[in-house]
Amino acid sequence: MNWYGRSLASGFLAVLAGLVLSSTQALAQAYPTRNITMIVPFAAGGPTDVIARIVTGHMAQTLGQTIIIENVVGAGGTTATTRAARAANDGYTLITGHMGTHAASVPLYPKLAYHPEKDFEPVGLLAGTPILILARKDLPPKDLKEFTAYVKANETKVNAAHAGIGSVSNVSCELLNSVLGVKPIGVPFNGTGPAMNALVAGQVDYMCDQIVNAVPQINGGTIKAYAVATPERNPSLPNVPTTAEAGLPAFQAQAWNAIFAPKGTPPDVVAKLNAAVVKALDDENVRKRLLELGSVIPPAADRTPTALGTLVKSEIAKWTPVVKPVN
Repeated sequence: MNWYGRSLASGFLAVLAGLVLSSTQALAQAYPTRNITMIVPFAAGGPTDVIARIVTGHMAQTLGQTIIIENVVGAGGTTATTRAARAANDGYTLITGHMGTHAASVPLYPKLAYHPEKDFEPVGLLAGTPILILARKDLPPKDLKEFTAYVKANETKVNAAHAGIGSVSNVSCELLNSVLGVKPIGVPFNGTGPAMNALVAGQVDYMCDQIVNAVPQINGGTIKAYAVATPERNPSLPNVPTTAEAGLPAFQAQAWNAIFAPKGTPPDVVAKLNAAVVKALDDENVRKRLLELGSVIPPAADRTPTALGTLVKSEIAKWTPVVKPVN
């Protein structure tokens, strides 16, 4: 090809690149123009589902489009998360993930079909969710010290409910069991909601659960709470002692929920979504509902995509020595 031909070809490619760039920018500026799907990797009624519905309800008003919640259960949330990772990176399919799906899953599943850091764009942290040690209302122990002794003495008889291998309820109770030095029977359910229903019905003995899922049941007397695994008591349950106060300071656990988009989602789209998250968390009604459930609302500095990316990295490092891989 002569000089003139090469110049024409170069010019054409430059124009094409410019058109693609301007088209992408235009799409980002117009976003969103249709409904957005928010995948929730657990059953309806669980803590992740509740938080997602509260926050996205306000986000939909800001963005001017409906956000449809789609509950996809299975494999401790990794089935839904794999689906989200493989979705089109146009901002119309998102996922509300948490500590289990975007941190503990890495050491738990050696052949995990996605990687939280490599396959997602962090959008924004929604809430922290302290972990509670819970039991059916008629379990004999009256406090955490008695519970510790009871579980150790009845290790082969007691059972612990959870929302599937890799879920927050599973991973946090694995941490508790390792602190206690016991290996009770695990009873998996398709979500924390069904697991909580079984605990209320007295079909299982105990579980570790996010506070969002437990406040109404504790206040209603349908289950008992031995302790909250955070340094300070939670305002929504002022009478529930911390694990340190109750005699088990080694058990500290707090989960979190956050929104992620598939890798390669345009930065302008991520920025719009993050702005909607921030606006929702600043809304008086949203804050009231989250605080009533016992959630911890992240400060402004922790709500950025960069801060969420840093959190995911640190959480993977935290849980890798704790969580044992499944065969």
